[in-house]
Amino acid sequence: MTSTDRHTEAEDSGPSGYAAARLRLLTEGARSGPPRRTALAELTDDWLAALFEAGAEAGGGLKGVSLVAVGGYGRGELSPRSDLDLLLLHDGGDTDAIAALADRLWYPVWDLGLALDHSVRTPAEARRTAAEDLKVQLGLLDARHLAGDLGLTAGLRTAVLADWRNQAPRRLPELQELCAERAERQGELQYLLEPDLKEARGGLRDATALRAVAASWLADAPREGLDDARRSLLDVRDALHLTTGRATDRLSLQEQDQVAAELGLLDADTLLRQVYEAARVIAYASDVTWREVGRVLRSRAVRPRLRAMLGGGKPTAERSPLAEGVVEQDGEVVLARTARPERDPVLPLRAAAAAAQAGLPLSLHAVRRLAATVRPLPTPWPAEAREQLVTLLGSGRPTVQVWEALEAEGLITRLLPDWERVRCRPQRNAVHIWTVDRHLIETAVRASEFTRRVSRPDLLLVAALLHDIGKGWPGDHSVAGEIIARDVAGRIGFDREDAAVLGTLVRHHLLLVETATRRDLDDPATVRSVAEAVGTQSTLGLLHALTEADALATGPAAWSSWRGSLVTDLVKRVSAVLAGDDPEEPETAAPTAEQERLAVEAYRTGGPVLALRAQPEPPAGPPPDEEPATAGAPEPLGVELLIAVPDQPGVLPAVAGVLAMHRLTVRTAELRAMPLPDGVGGSVLLLEWRVAAEYGSLPQAARLRADLVRALDGTLDIAGRLAERDAAYPRRRGVVAPPPRVTVASAASRHATVIEVRAQDAPGLLFRIGRALEDAGVRVRSAHVSTLGANAVDAFYVTGAEGTPLPGEEATAVARKLEETLRG
Repeated sequence: MTSTDRHTEAEDSGPSGYAAARLRLLTEGARSGPPRRTALAELTDDWLAALFEAGAEAGGGLKGVSLVAVGGYGRGELSPRSDLDLLLLHDGGDTDAIAALADRLWYPVWDLGLALDHSVRTPAEARRTAAEDLKVQLGLLDARHLAGDLGLTAGLRTAVLADWRNQAPRRLPELQELCAERAERQGELQYLLEPDLKEARGGLRDATALRAVAASWLADAPREGLDDARRSLLDVRDALHLTTGRATDRLSLQEQDQVAAELGLLDADTLLRQVYEAARVIAYASDVTWREVGRVLRSRAVRPRLRAMLGGGKPTAERSPLAEGVVEQDGEVVLARTARPERDPVLPLRAAAAAAQAGLPLSLHAVRRLAATVRPLPTPWPAEAREQLVTLLGSGRPTVQVWEALEAEGLITRLLPDWERVRCRPQRNAVHIWTVDRHLIETAVRASEFTRRVSRPDLLLVAALLHDIGKGWPGDHSVAGEIIARDVAGRIGFDREDAAVLGTLVRHHLLLVETATRRDLDDPATVRSVAEAVGTQSTLGLLHALTEADALATGPAAWSSWRGSLVTDLVKRVSAVLAGDDPEEPETAAPTAEQERLAVEAYRTGGPVLALRAQPEPPAGPPPDEEPATAGAPEPLGVELLIAVPDQPGVLPAVAGVLAMHRLTVRTAELRAMPLPDGVGGSVLLLEWRVAAEYGSLPQAARLRADLVRALDGTLDIAGRLAERDAAYPRRRGVVAPPPRVTVASAASRHATVIEVRAQDAPGLLFRIGRALEDAGVRVRSAHVSTLGANAVDAFYVTGAEGTPLPGEEATAVARKLEETLRG
């Protein structure tokens, strides 16, 4: 093409012409993925090349200058809203003419509103900047010639690659540190509900880092699946740019359905699973690659000394036996030279257990050889295979990296086919911080800390691995999980009795925490129902340990000293029943001196009396023979609020409303009628609440009492005050929460009707519930409040005016009316 032709093309494909062609390319549905990215890069190449030729000609035929694409543009990976990374390279000639040429290039790009990362340098300046700035050097590794002096560009590419390879022993540790710092800030892409596709660990930045390691010739990443994973993340980013119209890499919740539709996927969960699978491939390749980089660098540092000691001979790598067919070499677990995977189906589990016990990674070569040659285990498994699985699960934190290595090569789903449904499955719950499969492994890691507390550590660890295995199946995951767990137990060699225990643990893994936080533990029916479900003391101990491990592995919002104390109390009561003690109707607990004092004062004054009292913290150390519930300092249980009020309607909503006004979070709440001492007569309502300040310090008791007096006599408009506060501080828009659900728990108590409320937690929620129940004409005997993340799960024991449970139809009507109120 002649200079005149290129000049004419530059005019025809100026900003307006290029913009129109770009828009057509991005809106046509026939092309997407790599073909569209390539076409967009080629279109942009032609436009910029034409601008360059026209600018060079206008500068009098400027020579010794070239236009170079670097970074993502250099790789030809242009997403719809990608930056253009450009370098104007020159030989140090006429600086004024070069500056004029730069203006002719940059301004048309800016005029279109495209993001531009640009620089103007000589080859020497570019190399010097790269030596000082690792990010610049990484961008130059992908340098691609666009226009001008091809020899100038080729010379720079050759020099930059040579510099990179010469400096690799120094620069690669620096690059690894950059990747680690970014991972610390951004988190793991394979687990985040709103991931950054570029910056999070396992994202596009890490894929680029792996290319840089390969270019150093020092080490290389596992290639299989890596290009597909990178391509998958780029496709998602393209769709994200198109649906949002913004240059963003953050896959927000509210945009996931649109992005999934743009990619032709079923739903947002399918999208996230695809993202997680790609991220897992890149993250695993990164682990293997950086491990290899470390090994090579250590070897280079040691080799000169060894050569001198051995007279120039080649040193032999030391191999230490770990198990039958398994040895340690260079800080990794590899197969022994005598190992025969094709004849030893237990070898994958034996190698994995040995690696986890030694706290070492499984080598990539060993895992791939096992995946390629090992025979399937017979059904049922031999005893050694089951024991090796239990050993692997009980190895603590090292279990995670070993399990990930097996999973990366498909060995886990071959051992446990049911694993496929939970693999990379997202959990759309703010409480959960892991995907389902990683949560299961994390639970096993946590359970390994409790194996000394139970009679059957093997059943505890396998139950931890399987407790959520039913997720991904229709219906209640605990019910589906029980069936799967029994089947898996039989296949891996447990007898029928042990399989039944595992089924029970999986079926009821939520029973203790849900009962302890949502039911009246003083009601004999509550304790009996748990005892009937559990069956034996041994199973109860296993369930207790599993409950704690599951909660700790879920996330910080799922467990606390308070929840732990409630579960422990329930376990003690159930244990007594299983030991033969019958929890008949308990005698009414004698009031404490303080409760009696408050009750008498409330009766005499005719108004509310209250006291705030800090709860004692749990003891500094665990009880004998018991592991600590959480790491670090014990968590205070909050502040106990005791309120005595003359018996009257409207007490629950009044107290709840006043607490909401003062921004106090209710952890537990109980309300009961208390007879007064002889000679006084009558009765008062005693409320025992545990509260904590949302932020700041607790209000003074006198202020709470003054507002409570006004709330009870009707002079304080709580609803209005809460509405004013909401209007003054509107909550940010976010994901639309599921609608509230109110149900009647049948047969939960013989003394009251239990109404369960599940709703999005919000200030004043308990006030609205209490007012709705009062309006329905029912009395609240006790309330059990539990908040998990943004979800409130509350249980209310209510009776009619006569103090008896509500008839079935009336209970259903009350629940329906309450649900309508909360939806409104």
